[in-house]
Amino acid sequence: MALTYGDKITQNFKEHLTQLGYGKGNRYMLPRLVRAFLSYHNTKTFEAITRQDIQSFYDYLQIIPNKLYGGGLSEVYIYHHIYALKVFFGYLEATGQIKYNPISAMKFKKPEYNKRQPLTQEEITLLFDNALTLRETAMLHLFYSCGLRRSEAESLNIRDVHFKNRLLYVREGKGAKRRVIPITERVSKDLESYYIYERTSGKVKDDESFILNQVGNRQSGDCYNKELKTILKRAEITKQVTLHHLRHSIATHLLENGLSIEYVRDFLGHSYLEATQIYTKVNKYQLKRLWNH
Repeated sequence: MALTYGDKITQNFKEHLTQLGYGKGNRYMLPRLVRAFLSYHNTKTFEAITRQDIQSFYDYLQIIPNKLYGGGLSEVYIYHHIYALKVFFGYLEATGQIKYNPISAMKFKKPEYNKRQPLTQEEITLLFDNALTLRETAMLHLFYSCGLRRSEAESLNIRDVHFKNRLLYVREGKGAKRRVIPITERVSKDLESYYIYERTSGKVKDDESFILNQVGNRQSGDCYNKELKTILKRAEITKQVTLHHLRHSIATHLLENGLSIEYVRDFLGHSYLEATQIYTKVNKYQLKRLWNH
């Protein structure tokens, strides 16, 4: 079957994202959202798209139903569409395919994200105490001790973890950012213990991935979520906690222990200090003191 006009455009866009080093999730999601936009304006080529066309699509997203959960689309999901279009039209402009970027001067309402309360250091200790397998301990280290995002943990390979040098490499971070994370002796030993055990278990099917699931393939984000829920239940922690809560928590705890906000920014892989502040819960005095470091 021949590719349609929209398919060809989004396929080229996906290849561009791959070349720039965007993570697996973005390489899948952004072209799909752009394809939805092009399908909505199926009578136009992208060279003919105007600001009014983008506004019309944005208004349309406000009223279409959410087929999976009922109601309308969430503010976050709608804004993902806008982010996809910003990246897409930026790509078209950078590659000389359009002379004018129609979305460049447009402003949209940013979504109100649910505020995640970080776990206390006592609760984190409780989680580690209730991790009964080497894999569960390794998982907690990736999301808490190393502050990884879900997609970053999913993409982690054996070559990315250096036990002797105590370094963990994130090669496909958000926005194509790469970073190196220093790890403590304890974290290094726990990750190495998991690695040695897993690779001698006789069930390995994936020779590249660092964390494997129960049948020896790469561990998925859904499996990470299920294992975290299991540990939370054992620890009798009843509040709603996700993998991302662990990332929030390490950021807060690093600040509480006197690390500068610039260091925490680099640790998390953020581009701006403002992004890091979203992840932290510190009082004004603490924040002022950190900025003066």
